[in-house]
Amino acid sequence: MTRLDLTADVVDLTRALVDLPSESGQEAEIADAVEHALRALPHLTVDRVGNSVVARTRLGRGERALIAGHLDTVPAAGNLPSRLADGRVHGLGACDMKGGVAVALRLAATVTAPVRDVSYVFYECEEVEGARNGLARIGAERPELLQDAGLALLMEPSDAGVEAGCQGILTADIVVGGARAHTARAWQGVNAAHKAGRVLQRLDAHRPERVVVDGLEYREGLSAVAVRAGVAGNVVPDECVVTVNCRFAPSRSPKEAEAYVRGLFPEYEVRVTEVVGGALPHLDRVGALAAALGAEPRPKLGWTDVARFAALGVPALNYGPGDPSLAHTPGEYVPVEHLRRCEARLRAWLSRALPAPSTEARAPAVRPGHPGRPRPAAGAA
Repeated sequence: MTRLDLTADVVDLTRALVDLPSESGQEAEIADAVEHALRALPHLTVDRVGNSVVARTRLGRGERALIAGHLDTVPAAGNLPSRLADGRVHGLGACDMKGGVAVALRLAATVTAPVRDVSYVFYECEEVEGARNGLARIGAERPELLQDAGLALLMEPSDAGVEAGCQGILTADIVVGGARAHTARAWQGVNAAHKAGRVLQRLDAHRPERVVVDGLEYREGLSAVAVRAGVAGNVVPDECVVTVNCRFAPSRSPKEAEAYVRGLFPEYEVRVTEVVGGALPHLDRVGALAAALGAEPRPKLGWTDVARFAALGVPALNYGPGDPSLAHTPGEYVPVEHLRRCEARLRAWLSRALPAPSTEARAPAVRPGHPGRPRPAAGAA
């Protein structure tokens, strides 16, 4: 079994993790190595759920924080093994998110008496369909390992800055009907693919909303991502399906997002295939953490597992080393400076208490296009 030295420099530890292949569904080796290294630390209790590992301090502090990172990567693209060059660690998963995992493992090993209890969660299958997600499995099988945290920090790459909340996702098929005919007698049918041009034109003309929540602007999006039609090269298609992907602001519930998309295409059949709510930024509850990390919060334009924490009632932030635009690319890397900055700031945060959240009333954010309508209360999906 590969052995990890959690006292090694964060750069060396990042490289060791990158050099452990862990494509989604194949995390057993890296989970074994992480579990073995954490079980050797007397100040932690360690649990394993599948190929996910949870390590917790039990110091009886007045609050508990959770720091999480996924162990899996997308498939390799000629970017193994790791290499160090130009102040960067290059290699598969260096940015997304073994650099963040290395930071968390270093903290777990070396901050033995934090001022707040900490749960460290290293989980499998984040880069694939949600049904396989290791964090979701822990929540279903061992919810007590997650639910007692007052706030959570997800080590997703964020340029070593703070990204608050996240957008929701909806995927739907817009179904356009027609009538089959032989292409030699096309006039006898109705070409559904041709009719689908109206759907595409409507999408092209659509201007998604910009929604401000807690002072952060979330830019929504509605995009055609696939068009499918036809059963044979000599048959006029009687059905064309346009798949759309909608990214909606966290102030919109999944039901509201679905109603929004259906309302844009009232004359067509709309088959919603996936809808997952986002996470409100909850800056009233995590703003002190953002300040402690020395970063002005930005909105997370995308979906991350902070939404899973929101569903559990745990406010969360995205904070990790690496440029998110490099994730999943062959040239993926993480700057050494990001690794060191994230480790230093999190180490300082774990070593001192945060001020209590403000109890002053906050003016509700209003969704553009819905005058006077406040954002949902904290904890709404």
